[in-house]
Amino acid sequence: MPRVAKSAPVGVISKVLRILEVLQSSPSGLTLKAICDATGIHKSTAHRFVKHLEREGYLICTETGAYLIGPRMAQMTAGVNHRATLQVVTRPILLELWKSTQETVNLAVLDQGRVLYVDVVESPHEFRLSSRVGTRRPLHSTALGKALSAFLPEDQRESTLGTIDFRPLTAKTIMNLVQFRQELDQIRRRGYAVDDEEAVMGARCVSAPVLNSSGEAVAAISVSGPVTRISPDHVSALADAVMSAARSISVDMGFSPRPELREDKPTDSRRTEKLNSMRY
Repeated sequence: MPRVAKSAPVGVISKVLRILEVLQSSPSGLTLKAICDATGIHKSTAHRFVKHLEREGYLICTETGAYLIGPRMAQMTAGVNHRATLQVVTRPILLELWKSTQETVNLAVLDQGRVLYVDVVESPHEFRLSSRVGTRRPLHSTALGKALSAFLPEDQRESTLGTIDFRPLTAKTIMNLVQFRQELDQIRRRGYAVDDEEAVMGARCVSAPVLNSSGEAVAAISVSGPVTRISPDHVSALADAVMSAARSISVDMGFSPRPELREDKPTDSRRTEKLNSMRY
């Protein structure tokens, strides 16, 4: 009679995955005690798991006893199409944002120092703003670019800012690095970015970053439309809706949720009321 292999209990798999998740979000590594504190797994159980993962090459252990993601795990994740995963995860959330705002919703990433649009859901209005998937735009003139720039790791942000050509697209476009840095500081404080006719006259856009567990932008989403429908009075409600959607994407991507940046967050009923007032 053929031997039937026993599958590992679900609890064991969950514990191993929890260990890998906390180590993935800790680039400098974690000691066994820190792993236990972060996961709630008993020390003897965690020790057994990490030693097995180390033997298989999924983890490595430093001279100080800190465990890091090993080369075998790194090779596996390096082959993953993260952009395709991002699009699949974000699509339902973008559609919900589109339904609630009735304006064009965009998803973008940073690519070679420019904004790259990877998904667009167009407004149902006859008069609307839209971009094509694959379009690249400057960082300094778009809300998406500002949101991405503001929440980059500091070293990457500095190198990226040094490549910007502050070319005017409208009379309102930011024209120098000093002004752009001030804008990014404000965006980090409030958690969202605004393009106020800086890329296209007559168009306004509100964007929020999709943050990883370290608080760094991996993507950004936005809602854009004509200033006749997105007035300055509507920006706050849109900002809350966009930030809420961005947080949902972060969670669905497996990133640890972070505290909200704004203190003046309205209740869900107030947000819905404000968004409904924008519809025509």
